[in-house]
Amino acid sequence: MSGKVFLVGAGPGEYRFITLMGVDKIKQADVLVYDRLIGNELLNYAKDGCEKIYVGKQSSNHVKTQDEINEILYQKAKENKTVVRLKGGDPFVFGRGGEEGIYLYDRGIDFEVIPGITSAIAGPMMAGIPVTHREVASSFHVITGHLKDEDDEIDWDAIARLKGTLVFLMGMSQKEHIQYSLIEKGMSPDTPVAVITSATTPNQKSIRSTLADFVQEAQNHHLSAPGLIVVGDVVNLQPKLDFAGRRPLKGKKVLITRARQQSSVLKEKVRERGGEPFVFPVIRIKDLREEAGLAETISKMDTYTWIVFTSQNGVSLFFEELFQKGRDVRALHGKKIAAIGKTTAKSLKKYGIVCDLVPDSYVAEDLFKELKPHLKPIDRVLLPRAKGARAYLKEEIEKICP
Repeated sequence: MSGKVFLVGAGPGEYRFITLMGVDKIKQADVLVYDRLIGNELLNYAKDGCEKIYVGKQSSNHVKTQDEINEILYQKAKENKTVVRLKGGDPFVFGRGGEEGIYLYDRGIDFEVIPGITSAIAGPMMAGIPVTHREVASSFHVITGHLKDEDDEIDWDAIARLKGTLVFLMGMSQKEHIQYSLIEKGMSPDTPVAVITSATTPNQKSIRSTLADFVQEAQNHHLSAPGLIVVGDVVNLQPKLDFAGRRPLKGKKVLITRARQQSSVLKEKVRERGGEPFVFPVIRIKDLREEAGLAETISKMDTYTWIVFTSQNGVSLFFEELFQKGRDVRALHGKKIAAIGKTTAKSLKKYGIVCDLVPDSYVAEDLFKELKPHLKPIDRVLLPRAKGARAYLKEEIEKICP
């Protein structure tokens, strides 16, 4: 009995552009065979124990030949495994997915194809260029840029006469040949041209030029593969439609120093604003509940009148200990709850706790300023906090509640 192969389009580079079905297949995979240009974050969807095989291909530098990739898919499927072949863009748009499908069919291996967003459309779009536009271009044509003079099968005469948009994929190494062939066959040297590299990723760069000048412009701006070339009047729409270029963090690299398990939200916010996030934790969260005697503290919960949380980590560890001791949120009945900020308050709300006090500014001084009028000498305040945290809040509370 044989397994099954899924040829999955990973999209144009930005990992969030993959389809829901594509993610679902990655999660099911026993074997993941993946390309160079996929978003590496997609690998995180794979289940524990999934075998990951890198077969990245770069022009003139192949880790595996196409024949070797075909055979890997076949052999892994013969082992009765679910195999996902994760390919940049769409498997059937210059992705050689057809070759892989035929190879599997001829050997009796079942397969399916999951479409992906091709960079031929998404790349120009993320640079503010629609491949079609009313009264500008009613068609577009996608052409491979992997050309060899000796076996060039492109009908340049026909292409130069086309009225629609031309999109050359994988054309950076052949841009001079593309430029020469189009002009030589009669296309106006003034035809608008855009060059887009690392499309849809935080490293995306683009230039807008003309057919006569785009090669030199690309060199002046040090543009290199992976890239695509767009030829046609739609390029002139870029200044008004380049929404991604107007993102506030466009072209910026942002270092995130939060603990790794808490960096995902900030990481996505950086991406949404056009930046490239790098997670480099400078702190590590360590559970010190036993050392701090939290279990004993929880056993005396009835004696406290206020609980003041200064971090979402403190919230998580507090309730984890509370539940381990066989108690639940009813143990907080009659107690006032304060949180240092909205994020900590949001963490409490997950447990059904609505804070009595949250300052507008997320610093200990402002928290105490708002807390102080509510405290009386007879109050007992529980202050779950990190080891090594500032002593300010503890010291100020003890002045009122000795």
